[in-house]
Amino acid sequence: MIPKILFILFVIGLMPFVFENSFAQIKSGGFGDSPFERDYGDVKFLDAYFGTINEKIEIDGGDSNVPFTVVFANVGTQDITGIRGQLSLPLGFSASDGPGSIIFADSDSNSLAGENFHLTFFVNIDKNVKIQQYPGTAKVDYSRLRESGVRTAFADFNFKITGDSVINVKAQEPFLTSLKTNNVSIEISNDGSAPISGVDIVATNTQTELASTSSSTTNVENVVILESNWDVGQINPKTSKYLTATVYVPEGLKGDTLRIPLSISYYNPHGDLKQISKIVDFYIKGLIDLTVFNVEVIELSGTQMVVGEIINEGNQDGLFGFVTVEPRGDSNIVSNTQFIDEIEVDAPVPFNVPIEFDGEPKYGEHDITITVRYKDSTRDEIFLTHDATIFVKEPTNDEDGPDFTMIIIPIALAIGAGIYVIRRRKKAKIEAS
Repeated sequence: MIPKILFILFVIGLMPFVFENSFAQIKSGGFGDSPFERDYGDVKFLDAYFGTINEKIEIDGGDSNVPFTVVFANVGTQDITGIRGQLSLPLGFSASDGPGSIIFADSDSNSLAGENFHLTFFVNIDKNVKIQQYPGTAKVDYSRLRESGVRTAFADFNFKITGDSVINVKAQEPFLTSLKTNNVSIEISNDGSAPISGVDIVATNTQTELASTSSSTTNVENVVILESNWDVGQINPKTSKYLTATVYVPEGLKGDTLRIPLSISYYNPHGDLKQISKIVDFYIKGLIDLTVFNVEVIELSGTQMVVGEIINEGNQDGLFGFVTVEPRGDSNIVSNTQFIDEIEVDAPVPFNVPIEFDGEPKYGEHDITITVRYKDSTRDEIFLTHDATIFVKEPTNDEDGPDFTMIIIPIALAIGAGIYVIRRRKKAKIEAS
């Protein structure tokens, strides 16, 4: 029994000489190649982006002298000073001093233990750089307080070319009409190269807001807007979204420009909430509201004419008015036009268009269309049509009746001849006696 135990102990003692030593190690502070870096040091990388420490900015290919900020944390136990940074970016990015120059940055202050600090570099971007993610490396040289020598830290990171978002607004139809309700369509376009999301639009300084504002910056409080808030959502680059509103404009704003301020909030490509203000302008036209009435046929100087009246119940005169009578159906009346000039407000304007026929006259009922053509204050031409049925009478035929002229003239000549003969006879008797 004892020899067996001794043999086993002997074998165990020889094993370290037969087999190599085996160790376990956690790489990079985790299990295997962990994506979470757990190395300890004085400086830890936090973020890298285009912009300043106070605000991220949107950039695109071709931009020059753009600020690029790298943020670090002093995770050591001592304050550091003499902070100096150097930036390495891929092809297409260069220092603002020109191609081939090293991209340097200096921090303006020390960094206390446990505090953050940043380095802002200035970079030129080639116009051919695409909107995507790129790798970069930052080198930081610094010194600990109460310690001689310079320490160096390196940070590899990714950054993104976001593109620009350019928001514009415009009215699809820039004219409103007073004394009526207008359906308004406003185009919100992203003319940039970066998408925007969560777009929300509010019409500001409206009647609902006037109570909470000390003064009005526009005349929008004088109109009635039934909708004042629109959830637009995402607007991709080079695309547009549309919002609609119902606006009532009173008579007193005729000839004015209505300015509607819009407050637009959205999220930019960095994920930051932004808010901008835009103004949509409308020109307010007067209302021209025409009605055609009292259409009939009368005879003037032996010519039958279509007559009627036009009333303007709006608040703006119609300019350069024309009235055209055209046949409908089987009517053979020839189209004819009359110039009536201005169509004034609240004053009936008469028209009379002579009736002519294409071929043999047809008497009785005729279906016609009366078209009133005029221009408004913006010189846009407008057409108003009115369908009517008229009755054309057959004219009286005077050739079948007696011609009193042929009777009266001979009688007058006979009377005159008789008087002349009688007077000659009286004169002859007087001379004979």
